[in-house]
Amino acid sequence: MSSPQQDFLALSFAVLTVSDTRDLASDTSGALLEQGMKEAGHRLVERKVVQDEGKEIRNQVQAWASASEPAVVLVTGGTGITARDVTPEAIEPLYDKGLPGFGEIFRWLSYADIGAATIQSRASAGVVQGTLVFLLPGSTGACRLALEKILLPQLDSRTRPCSFAGLMDRLS
Repeated sequence: MSSPQQDFLALSFAVLTVSDTRDLASDTSGALLEQGMKEAGHRLVERKVVQDEGKEIRNQVQAWASASEPAVVLVTGGTGITARDVTPEAIEPLYDKGLPGFGEIFRWLSYADIGAATIQSRASAGVVQGTLVFLLPGSTGACRLALEKILLPQLDSRTRPCSFAGLMDRLS
């Protein structure tokens, strides 16, 4: 629920796609996240694709978290359970504070769409050096679900009773 009395606060964001097979032109999930965030009024800082390599993933997220912006990093891909899925292992050790409710709510919402297969998702979120970082599955359906049902409401400063956007100045 949003409140019209409060002004919208546009946040800077970056999108990182983790994939061995995609590039920017073929990255539909990253494009969906970029478009949805821009349509909501947020500002893209950068969008990149990196291989499913822990060091590459970690280095990019650390670089963004160490910079003055983006305020939000959306990582898509590498959250499954195959041997090449290493995004949580690369990023979760960086969390200053984990946000376990994100993964819990994502899987609960996802269950309505894909049933018990949602148990294979290792979606998660946390705060890294004052930057909100969200780890999402690589499928466009999963990214759409997370964006529409969780991220856009929580990244809108007008959402009541509270939102991530309303806490940005107190994260670091």
